Parts: sequence; C-alpha cells; structure tokens
Amino acid sequence: MRLVTWNVNSLKVRGPRVLDLLARHAPDVVCLQETKTEAGAFPAEELARSGYTAAHHSGGGRAGVAILAREGLAISDVQRGLPGEARADQARWIEATVGGLRVASVYVVNGQAVGSEPWAEKLQFLHAMGERLAALRAQELVVMGDFNIAPHDADVYDPAAFAGSTHVTPEEREALEEICAAGGLVDAYRTLYPVGGEDPNRTHHTWWDYRQGHFHRGLGLRIDLALVGERLVNRLLRAGIERDYRKGTKPSDHAPLVVELSQG
Repeated sequence: MRLVTWNVNSLKVRGPRVLDLLARHAPDVVCLQETKTEAGAFPAEELARSGYTAAHHSGGGRAGVAILAREGLAISDVQRGLPGEARADQARWIEATVGGLRVASVYVVNGQAVGSEPWAEKLQFLHAMGERLAALRAQELVVMGDFNIAPHDADVYDPAAFAGSTHVTPEEREALEEICAAGGLVDAYRTLYPVGGEDPNRTHHTWWDYRQGHFHRGLGLRIDLALVGERLVNRLLRAGIERDYRKGTKPSDHAPLVVELSQG
C-alpha cells in the first residue's frame, strides 16, 4: 500500500503537479496540506477523472487539508477539524477511514516566533493532536502531513542557524514525542533510516526555502512526517522523498514523502 503526503502550497497553482504525481506513482492514499481553496473551489471532479475520491477540509486562506483515495478504496467516517484547536476556521485537520486504516492529514500551525500568539496556538494544536490520537490508538493509524517540526538536529541543514527559532525548540520536539507516545506512533522515515545511518545519496529534507537558492544548495529541513501506529510498524517497506517535485515549473517549496506498507 502506497501512501503519500505533500504540502502543495496551493492546489490551484500545483494542480497539474498533483495530477502528475497520481499518474506516475499511483498512490493508494494521498494526504495534502495547504490546499488554499474555498470549499466550493476544491477540484473534486478533476481528481475523480484521474481515479481518486477526495475528502477535504477547505477554508480558503493559507491552510486547507485533504485525503485522496484511489478508485476502489472507499473514504468513510470523515472528521473535519481537531477538537481543542485554537482556530477551527483554518482547516488544518481531516481524518477518515481508508482501506482499513485510520488516516489523518494535518497541517500544524507554523508558530512564527517563539513566545508569540501563533507559537502558543501551535503548542495548543500539538496538545490537541495528542489527545485525539490517544483516542484513536487502538486503530491501524497513520498521521501524515506538514508538522512544522524538525524532530532531530540531523533533520536541519544547519542547527546553529535555527537556534532560538521555531521548528527546532525543545518544546516542539517534546510535544511531538508526546504525540507519538499518546498514539503509539513512530516516525516511518526514521524507523527505516535512523539518525546516523542515512545514505548520503538519499534526500532526507522535505522543505527548502524559495529564497537564496536554498534548494540547489541543499539547505533544507525535514518537517513533513508520516507517523504510523505500532500495529503497522512491521509492515513498513520503504519511505522516500520525491525531490524532483521540488524542481520544474511552479514547484511547491515542499517535496512529497512516499511511504509503502506491505499488505495486511
């Protein structure tokens, strides 16, 4: 079973790239973030013509999340929004049952600056995630999306450059650990490729700033994660980052993360 998560940074702009991903990689499940569409503008019909059913949580603005399932996999029991989040209108969480898995697509609050109001909202959101995932722990659970957290210094091109900034603070990393503990979840990528054991030829960043040639200089972060439940760990086959989607015409600043599970 092939699952993908991708922060597309505007589905309207990146629509052709998404359709290309579906055609080339034939994923079973896709989690999208930052769709930036109003509910009535979500391209459900266009995706259906490509063989995918969609459930989405769209609020316009800068957020919006969605789950796509290939033809033959029903999407059921959809829940939009996260109990306890500070701003439900930002459309940052959607979950559904697909192919026997409970799948969540999440776009965690950026946080902007340590100590700011968005920072407090980010920590609140992470706490709410932990509470929700504790309630889902008994299910075969997958949580995928843009967490806006680099779990380890190894996930940051230069930890010193981010000292005192969001995405790398002890508070955020501890909150992520608490989420994993609450939901019985592991980081799929790091389960397969532990810190210190990376293949130097493998891309392990998922986001590169548009500015100053960061992508071409290899100055990225790994902030897009796939967390899988403890009942799925022994089914993990592969996790890879499709770096080529950060290239070409009108790329997102994120690359898709692909995770493959053996059949249950």
